[in-house]
Amino acid sequence: MTSENISPALSDLPASFRERSGRSILFRPPTDRDGRNVHALIARCSPLDVNSLYANLLQCTHFADTSLLAEREDGRVAAFASGYLIPRTPDTLFIWQVAVDPDSRGQGLALSLLGTLLDRTIRSGIRYLETTISPENGPSRSLFQKLFAQREAPFSTRLLFDRETHFGKGHDEEILYRGGPFSTVGPLHLTQEEP
Repeated sequence: MTSENISPALSDLPASFRERSGRSILFRPPTDRDGRNVHALIARCSPLDVNSLYANLLQCTHFADTSLLAEREDGRVAAFASGYLIPRTPDTLFIWQVAVDPDSRGQGLALSLLGTLLDRTIRSGIRYLETTISPENGPSRSLFQKLFAQREAPFSTRLLFDRETHFGKGHDEEILYRGGPFSTVGPLHLTQEEP
């Protein structure tokens, strides 16, 4: 997937979000200059795994077409969703992480960001979305279930990585959520305009 395949679709999709505080947030693809801010955001978003700064730089460059950043008017990163295409199933977008700054939670920003990212990739041939969620991460489970319900997309779950077998008891198990097929862009009411 190249940027030529995705970027033109941005012009006719929701590109902003207004927080309840009245602050406007712009959705845009990340760049190499966003890596450090993304790294700091994820560090503020427990229970997300904090990866290396280098991994976040790669997400912001190599995977910029399948990731999306939410930026406040003052340039501060409010949220970030990272994803990539699964090589063996190129019609599937795998969402690695969705991070929302603690002071921007509870307003629907994560759902709007994720929906906008899904719409960008649907226009370039994505039909399925996958992610993994640990059983204790209720907010992530709720987010993806809301997205699938909003898009009227069936979804299934199965154990992908076991706590003992894969993580040596050092990490909770990871459950794979697979939703789709998606065939059309979702409802455009994802942008919140209420003050």
